[in-house]
Order: sequence, then C-alpha cells, then structure tokens
Amino acid sequence: MNYVRSSLALALVLIPSTFRLTAQSVHTPVSGRVDYTSVGTPLHTPPADPEIRAALKQVSADHIKANISHLVDFHNRSTISSTETDLKPGTGVFAAAEWIKSQFEAYSKDCGGCLQVQYDEFVEQPQPGFNNSKPRIIKPTPLRNVYAILKGTDPVASKRMYLVTGHYDTRETDVMNTHDFAPGANDDSSGTAVSLEAARVLSKYKFPATIVFVTVAGEEQGLNGSGHLAKLAKEQGWQLEGVLNNDIVGGDTTPGDTLQSKTRVRVFSQGILPSAPIEQIRAALSIGAENETPSRQLARAVMEVDRTYLATSAPKPLHSVMELRLDRFLRGGDHRSFSDQGFAAVRFTEWRENFDHQHQHVRTENGKEYGDLLKFDDFNYIAQVARLNMATLATLAKSPGIPQSVQVVTSNLDNDTILTWEPPLSSTGTPSYQIVWRETSATDWQYGVDAAKFPGTTPNSVRLPVSKDNVFFGVRACTGSYCSPAVAPVVAPRQR
Repeated sequence: MNYVRSSLALALVLIPSTFRLTAQSVHTPVSGRVDYTSVGTPLHTPPADPEIRAALKQVSADHIKANISHLVDFHNRSTISSTETDLKPGTGVFAAAEWIKSQFEAYSKDCGGCLQVQYDEFVEQPQPGFNNSKPRIIKPTPLRNVYAILKGTDPVASKRMYLVTGHYDTRETDVMNTHDFAPGANDDSSGTAVSLEAARVLSKYKFPATIVFVTVAGEEQGLNGSGHLAKLAKEQGWQLEGVLNNDIVGGDTTPGDTLQSKTRVRVFSQGILPSAPIEQIRAALSIGAENETPSRQLARAVMEVDRTYLATSAPKPLHSVMELRLDRFLRGGDHRSFSDQGFAAVRFTEWRENFDHQHQHVRTENGKEYGDLLKFDDFNYIAQVARLNMATLATLAKSPGIPQSVQVVTSNLDNDTILTWEPPLSSTGTPSYQIVWRETSATDWQYGVDAAKFPGTTPNSVRLPVSKDNVFFGVRACTGSYCSPAVAPVVAPRQR
C-alpha cells in the first residue's frame, strides 16, 4: 500500500489545489433565473432496482468475517514468500491463493458453473528500488492473481467488462519479512473479502455485461499483480469500462478513537495522467478539465449509486466521499495500475486510518497494540462497502455502456452549446442519451435533460441554449433508469 512512483508527485502538481475538494463539500447555486437552471431539471436520485436491492440484502457480515479470519490464518502472505521453501504447511501467499481460488470455485458450483475461475500467473523479475528505497523484488518471484469471470448474458454487451479487486498479499514492518505474523486483516483482507462476497452474491444473478471478481498479489512489493493484469487487459483489448479497487475498507475500530466515521468511505480517483501526451494535458488545462477524466466520472457514478442504495440504508447509511486526488499522501494502490493503462478506476478506503494497525510488527509497547489484527475490523462496515461495490457493478453492467467520441463544438462565439457523440461500444439496442451539467465550482452533476428534447443538425447531437463557459457538460447513455458514467466532451477540431 506504500508504493509511490515519482509521477504521483507530478500528478499532484498538475492538479491545482483549488480543485481538491470532496464531493460532499457544500455548494450553494447562485440564486436567480439563468440558462442552466431554466433548460434542464435538477437531477434526482434514480429509483432502486428491486433485483439489485434483493442482492444487497444477501450480503453477510458473518460471511465476510469468516473469510477474513481464514485469510489471517495464513500467517504471512508476503508476495515474496512464494520463493520460500521452509514455510509451515498451510501458510504463505501461495496457500492463500489456492484457498481464494477454491472459494471462487465453490461459488461457481453453486451457480451451475457460471464463473470462469483462473490464475493470472507470471514471474516478476528483480527490480530496482524506487524513491531511494531498497529493492522489494530481489530475485525472480512467481506471482498469482486470482480471478473469476461472470460472463454477461448478452452476446454483444458481454464484451464490456467491469472489475472489482483487492490485494491479498500482506506485509510486516520489514516489507521483506516472509515469516513473522503479518495478518493484514484490514490491509487488505478487507478488500479481498469485498471481491469474494461480491462474487458469492452476484453470481446468483445475470447481467448483460461481464463482471470480473479479482484478488491480486504483489501490491506491497510495487503494485506488481495489478500492473500485470492491467497490462494484460490493455494488450488483449478488454473493453474494461470501470475498475473498483478496495484497499483498507475495514473500518478500523480503535478504542478511544472518536474521529473515525463508520458512515463514510473515501473514493479516490486519477485526474490528468502525467504520462498523457503533453498536447492532451495542455488541452485539458486550457478548458479547466482537470476533473473530467474517466476515473473522476466513474467516481461520480459511484456517488449516484450510493444515493440510491446506501445513503439512507439502515441501520447505518454509507456516504461515498469523492476525493479529488489519486491517493493518500505517501501511499498508492492498485487502481493506479489500471489508470496508467487508460482505464477508469477508483479506490475505496475507510474514512480514517490508524497507522499503528498497518505495516506493523505485531506487538504491544507501553500498553499500545500494534499490528493489523482481526479485532480492529468492523465487519458491518465492510459489508456496507461491499454493497456499494455490488450496486455499482450491477448498475453499470445493466447500463448500455459509455458514449464514444464526445465533443463540444467551439467554432462560433455564442451562448449555445453543441455536443456530438458516437454510440457506446458493444451496446444492444438503441440507448437514450442524457446531457448532464454542473456549475464549474461544483464537484458533482446538478442538472440534466433528455438529449431528444434539443436535437442537433446531425444524429447523436444536441444544441442547448446553455453557455458552455459557465458549466461542465457530460453525456451519458441510458437504458431505462440504468445510465453509464458521463463522458466529458473534448473540443471538436475546427472545420475549415
């Protein structure tokens, strides 16, 4: 969880501090009649899908606790323990991988073989250190990602994929320690348990698009497992439209800590990619589009799903908080690997971490307990995070996918906005389109209108009597109440 590359610092430099707000920061629209309030209507919380709501009721905190307890029993799941020959039977990272695979296979058996369960196996070669640290892979090291694919039922829509992941490797204070107790109950058995529980429950249902349940290794050594899987997805041309990474979602419960929130979960996402072509970065900066990236749009979709299913749930609601930065300071996570390959990806993390319970040798000093122990997890909180992940996966898998080639025409100086787009990839039927927008000082969508009400001069276009200078626009594709994440327009090439 502490893997940080120098480009993270660059990313934070490129994103001005004035844009680092949370989605729940207070925003009061300016009163009075203006074009963007007159044309559209305020966005309302979408209705809940009875099938999705029924699925969420099947999430079990007891089942999650049992899975995390079993993971803790593997003693030390250090990635580099795969090269050790003196581990006790039933311990180490490979033993954990075999058990996770067996769990996915059991879920598949229960649904009549609906899951394709497999390893993503490879050998990580020795690496140099990063940020002046010592190398964490010092000899060829076998790694195993474990994943289960719930293939979509629609022959066309099934090409689209949505992925949920957590890492199952752990670490001690010494990241190279492969033998001492490194339970990783929160970091990241909690995220692994989310992937497992999502697979157990959602495998009982059918979705048009494909959902992939993943647990990766190598996170603590340098995002190795997710890096390999993300590159594989890119090379094989996966139509991967959303990645949900869960890392440290255990809801740490430390006696005496009154500042932890069990009703909030942070959602981190990548802004402008530092590795993007400089022309693309300059173009985004020139129109203030630092927060219009695919990952930020996925985070907004998560918040909308949250408002439908979790924000008013009992006994405790769960509110997703949009964090407009890639990750926490001095830390990193597996969503970064997918963002680097151009996929939309977000990271879920509990509201307030206790660093005495992460990356620590298990011990007690001066009456204080150190170590990532099972006793500090809140399994009801993890269950709520799992429900949010599942509701998001199900909603996206029922949507028609994201519109392509969204553009805004800026050829004329006027107060109208012309938007054009192409249909989603691998979508069945003809979706409807919704145009959404928000004031430039707001972090989440505020208003929307059916694109059919303001048709443009060409198919898949609109001409809105709303000034493009005062709002950010997005286009999303919908099938009934299931909508894709919005796609922000880029400036269309000027016609000569």
